[in-house]
Amino acid sequence: MTGFLIRRLGGAVLVLFALTAILYGIFYVAPGDVAQIVCGPRCSPAQVAQVTEQLRLNDPLYVQYGHFLQGIVAGRDFSTGTGVEHCSAPCLGVSYQSDQQVTQLILAKLPVTGSLVIGAFAGWLLLGVGTGVLSAWRRGRLTERVLTWLTLAGSATPVFVIELLLIIVFCSTLQWLPAPSYVPFAEDPEQWAWGLLLPWVSLALIESAKYARLTRSAMLETLAEDHVRTFRAYGVGERAIIGRHALRGAVAPVIALSALDFGTMFGGAVLTESLFGIPGIGRELVNAVKVVDLPVVVGMVLVTGFFVVLANAAADLLYALADRRVVLS
Repeated sequence: MTGFLIRRLGGAVLVLFALTAILYGIFYVAPGDVAQIVCGPRCSPAQVAQVTEQLRLNDPLYVQYGHFLQGIVAGRDFSTGTGVEHCSAPCLGVSYQSDQQVTQLILAKLPVTGSLVIGAFAGWLLLGVGTGVLSAWRRGRLTERVLTWLTLAGSATPVFVIELLLIIVFCSTLQWLPAPSYVPFAEDPEQWAWGLLLPWVSLALIESAKYARLTRSAMLETLAEDHVRTFRAYGVGERAIIGRHALRGAVAPVIALSALDFGTMFGGAVLTESLFGIPGIGRELVNAVKVVDLPVVVGMVLVTGFFVVLANAAADLLYALADRRVVLS
C-alpha cells in the first residue's frame, strides 16, 4: 500500500506538471500580445510597454514559465505599479481585473462549489446506483422497462431544460421552495440546505441517469457469471446474491466514473451555478473568460485538474477495497 501511494503521488505530480505546461502554452502564448489584452484596446503604446514590463513579458518564455512554477512551489513577488506584493505559495498569479490573488479568489469560491458538488454527488450516487440495481433485479418486468425509459429520457434531456423546469415548477408555479441562493453553512445551516436543494436535485437527476445505466449493465454481466449460478444452485437467496456478490462486482466501473465526475465538477458546474445564481468556481470562471482574465482562468482550470487527479487516485484505492481481486500495482 505504501509503495502504491508513493507511485500514485509521483504520477499525480507529473500529470500536474504537464498540465501546467499545457495551460501556460495555451493561455499565455497562443493568445498573442498578453500585455495588449490586459491593458485594453484603447491603451497607448507607452501604456502597453509599461504593462509588459510590469508583467515581465520581455523575459524569454522559459523564464516566464519558470516564474509561474516558482510561484506555485515557493511563491513570488508581483509589481503593482506603486510597489511590490508578495504572493505566497501556492501562488497562481494575480487577477488582471481585481488585482486579487487567484489563490485567495479560488479559496473563497471553493466552499460554495464544494457544498454544491458534495450534496449532488451523494444524490446522484444513491439515485443512480439504486435505480440500476433495481432495474437489474427486476429484469424483464414492467419495473425494468419503466426505469430504462426514465434513464434514457434523463440522458437525452439537456441540463438547462431540467433546471429551468425545476425553477418554474417549484419556485414560480407551486411556490414550494424559495429562489435558489447560497447562504454559508456557518451562518444558517437550514437556509444553506434550502438554497441548494434545487441545484442538488437537478444535478442528481441529470447525472444519475448514466450511473443507472452503467450499474444495470455491470450488474447483469456479474449476474451471468458462473459463481452466481453456483450460489443459486446452492439455494442462496436472490437478495443475498444481489447485495453481497453482484453489487460488489459491479461497483468498479461506478467508482471510476464517479471519481472523474466528482473531480471535474469541482471545476464548477458552470450551467448550474449560472442558472441558479450560485457564486461558485464555475460562475467565476465564466466571468473570467468574458473579460480575458488569464490568471484566473489558468488557476481555476489547474485546480480542476488537481481535483481530477486526486479523485482518480482515491478511486484506485477504493477499487482494492471494493474488490479483493484488484491488485495494487
